[in-house]
Amino acid sequence: MKKRTRPTAWLSLVSLALLSLLVSACSTSGFAGMNAAGSVMPSSVTAASIPNPNDDVDYSKSDLKKIYLAGGCFWGVEAYMARIYGVQDAVSGYANGTGENPSYEDVVQGDRGFAETVEVTYDPERVPLDKLLTEFFKVVDPTSVNKQGNDRGIQYRSGVYYTDDSEKSVIESVISKEQEKYNQDIVTEVLPLENFYMAEEYHQDYLEKNPNGYCHIDMGILNEQEIPADDAADTSAAGVKSTGEKSAAATKAAGKIVIDPADYPKRSDAELKTLLTDIQYKVAVEQDTEHPYSNEYWDTYEKGIYVDVSTGEPLFASEDKYDSQCGWPSFVKPITPDVVTYDEDTAYNMVRTEVRSRSGDIHLGHVFDDGPADRGGKRYCINSASIKFVPLADMDAQGYGYLTSVAK
Repeated sequence: MKKRTRPTAWLSLVSLALLSLLVSACSTSGFAGMNAAGSVMPSSVTAASIPNPNDDVDYSKSDLKKIYLAGGCFWGVEAYMARIYGVQDAVSGYANGTGENPSYEDVVQGDRGFAETVEVTYDPERVPLDKLLTEFFKVVDPTSVNKQGNDRGIQYRSGVYYTDDSEKSVIESVISKEQEKYNQDIVTEVLPLENFYMAEEYHQDYLEKNPNGYCHIDMGILNEQEIPADDAADTSAAGVKSTGEKSAAATKAAGKIVIDPADYPKRSDAELKTLLTDIQYKVAVEQDTEHPYSNEYWDTYEKGIYVDVSTGEPLFASEDKYDSQCGWPSFVKPITPDVVTYDEDTAYNMVRTEVRSRSGDIHLGHVFDDGPADRGGKRYCINSASIKFVPLADMDAQGYGYLTSVAK
């Protein structure tokens, strides 16, 4: 059975009947999920029965990004992605087809090449792109050509459409890991977004309005999602809420910047596993490295400071950041020399100097001697996952007011 369409004077019952014979569309025969092999599994969990963890999250200060995901009938994809923690909004629409402003009737005929696609607006601080895509692939069979669940047709192909070229490597990395789960080749499209048109209003939040409506994915997977007890993204770092009182007093007394480690105590490994995202934990604790040009702060040049993601201790300032063209955040020096420590790193048959944070003792990156000669000659090459940016406008509220002089 087809999705319900808006009644129009020109669309007769006869044309609807003919259209249903020509195309396969979302049915209303109850909920179904899909396993990794692409077979349909029954599920009694409805989208409406699962609370949305984003309802009470304040995204007003978040640097939001968008990614466009096609994975079969957009009713289910929209409802599922909207409930991934860190997703500010999910909108059903049509992407990467020919012509302008397609109607649903245009799309299901298939000749214009549009894919039912969900525009996902998310906060990368709360859910990095790699994690968001990993959640997406839990409910999509990426080896299926023009078919998801019970739905068949070019409009039901799977795809990830991006608007920032730096995201391509992240997407491809996730798909490479997903490929290990399948014997067949993954056929999910990875393409730049050519166009996106919002679907008709009756498609938006369809499973909210119709709790027992058709869905080809297993919403019960959402019950496995780990959601932070507190909204960590509104603090200076992962769960850190420091007034910087000791540092501010010491700075005033000394007449120069003093950063007191007592304001930023080290967290236990158990706490970090709970509070950090997967990529933050891998980089900061397990000494992994992010991809160049696809990490969060490599091209950020706003006024503010960068703090240890595990403790909130201030590490680097915008006045010392520069474009080294290496694809990672680069600084000529830390805010004060004592906020970082150094270790010899002999991994990969190289001898490098590792940079670690003082209080948190996490891996930050490496320091090299190829920086700007007129600014000391050092290049601190730092992973975005190990730091958090605090804009100048937010520094007072987050306890960093004593450092505004370096946020230039």
